[in-house]
Amino acid sequence: MRLLHALALLATGLLAGAFGYGAANLVPTFNAVPLEMRLSFHSELMRMNGITMQTAMAVSTLSSLALAVLARGRTRLVAGTAGLLTLASFLITRLGNVPINGRIKEWALTSAPADHAEILGRWELFNILRTLTAIIAFALLIALSLRRP
Repeated sequence: MRLLHALALLATGLLAGAFGYGAANLVPTFNAVPLEMRLSFHSELMRMNGITMQTAMAVSTLSSLALAVLARGRTRLVAGTAGLLTLASFLITRLGNVPINGRIKEWALTSAPADHAEILGRWELFNILRTLTAIIAFALLIALSLRRP
C-alpha cells in the first residue's frame, strides 16, 4: 500500500505541478503576446500535452482510487476524495478545455472570431478549475503521507 500511495503522490504531484506551471506562467504569457502567436503556440502545446497530461490524470485517478479501495477509515475517504478530484480535473479538461483547444487550432489556421476573448476567458476558467482540483488532490495525498500510522 505504501508503494501505491507513493505512485498516487508522484502522479498527482506531477499533474498539479504541470497545471500550476501552466496557470502561473503559460497563461500570462499567452495573454502578453500577439493573438496569432498565442494561437499557434497554444495549438502546438496542446498537441504535445495530449498524451502526457491524460496519462498523468489517469495514473493519478486510478492510483488514488485504488488506494481508497485498499484503505480503511479516514484514509479511504481522503484517498477517494483525491481520486475524485483528479477525475474532475480530467472531466473539466475533456469537456471544457479540449473542445476550445479544437477551436483554437482552427483559428490558428484561419482567424479568430469576434468573440474570441470570451471563449479564451472560458478556457482560462476551466484551466483554473482543473488546476485547483489537482492541487487540492495533491494536498490531500500529502496530508495522508504526513499523518502518523
